[in-house]
Amino acid sequence: MLRLIAIQITATTAVALLAGLWGGMNAFGSALLGGLCCVVPNGLFATYLHHRVKKLDSMAPPVFFFGEFAKITLTVAFLAAVAFWYQDLNWLAMLLAFIVALKSYAVMLFRH
Repeated sequence: MLRLIAIQITATTAVALLAGLWGGMNAFGSALLGGLCCVVPNGLFATYLHHRVKKLDSMAPPVFFFGEFAKITLTVAFLAAVAFWYQDLNWLAMLLAFIVALKSYAVMLFRH
């Protein structure tokens, strides 16, 4: 799970740098925040699952679904907060970085 978070951080950084070259500092900041809206909840979810499995020595479905619900709620809240507070938001850069970070797990499928 930590490898997935590392891949998401790498993908977010790459998209943010490309967006910064293409659209300037506003696009860079928008892409970085968009990627982090995916990476931070996923990291918290991974940490939550790791500690619950370590504590319970198994994974009960309600534990997983509670964590998934919290992750989705945090993701939506972060996206709403970025849209509300970042005045010069570049929507294209933010959404592109979010989607790339969200789908970067596909890289792990083709690594082996």
